[in-house]
Amino acid sequence: MGVKRVYYDWDDINKLLDTIWSKSGNKFKSVTGIPRGGTILAVLYSHRFDVRYSPAASLDSEQLIIDDIADSGDTLKLWKKTFPTNSFATIHYKETSEVKPEIFSKKIPEDYGWIVYPWEKEDSKTIQDYLEI
Repeated sequence: MGVKRVYYDWDDINKLLDTIWSKSGNKFKSVTGIPRGGTILAVLYSHRFDVRYSPAASLDSEQLIIDDIADSGDTLKLWKKTFPTNSFATIHYKETSEVKPEIFSKKIPEDYGWIVYPWEKEDSKTIQDYLEI
């Protein structure tokens, strides 16, 4: 049977980034990402909106830190503790996440399914096989 998978393509990602851009109010001077998916998004965001990309996070309130999803919230919780003056954005925010990002593109329910991003399609099949158990 397995877990339902929801596939996103690059056009979907661009639309979700557009939402983050519109919600951010164009107030950030730089962007960085939480590895792995967030790094890809930060580079895309940088190019798409002409915002300086930073390879590392800094304690800068004008730097946006982006990630792909706030799922359990564990990752955001750790990063927010380390970088408390920054704003955080995710393209997906699961309602059950322990931490809510300041900016998100799409709120999703707990039973939404396993999201497969376009940068994961080829190399993540073996990682996702555990979902079939």
